[in-house]
Amino acid sequence: MEENDTRRNDITSYRDSYRKIIKDNIEYECLIQDPHLDHECIDEIVDIMVDALCSTRSTVRISSNDYPIEVVKDQLLKLNSSHIQYVLDCLNGNTTKVRNIMQYLLAALCNAPSTIGNYYSALVRHDM
Repeated sequence: MEENDTRRNDITSYRDSYRKIIKDNIEYECLIQDPHLDHECIDEIVDIMVDALCSTRSTVRISSNDYPIEVVKDQLLKLNSSHIQYVLDCLNGNTTKVRNIMQYLLAALCNAPSTIGNYYSALVRHDM
């Protein structure tokens, strides 16, 4: 019984460590102060990121492609508050039915560093 408790505590500690890193990276405290942002959605995003970062699988499926877990971890650990706001904007702007919201959000998060610049450039061009 003690061995199971120790293992459970180790896993919890490991997850908590990643949760702290993520919250620091995305400036969580600042994000939840913004009344225009969905705080529950931010918490769900943090949970999805923790799940992915703590995965024991060797690959993660994103948009029908399998990526090595290290690539996914690298992408997720690059994220900051701007990326989270971008993902929330994309989610709010989506009008199609999302069948698997967890997979959708994970894909949006992993792609955010590569797509954020073009997204906002396109919005500026559209507004002009």
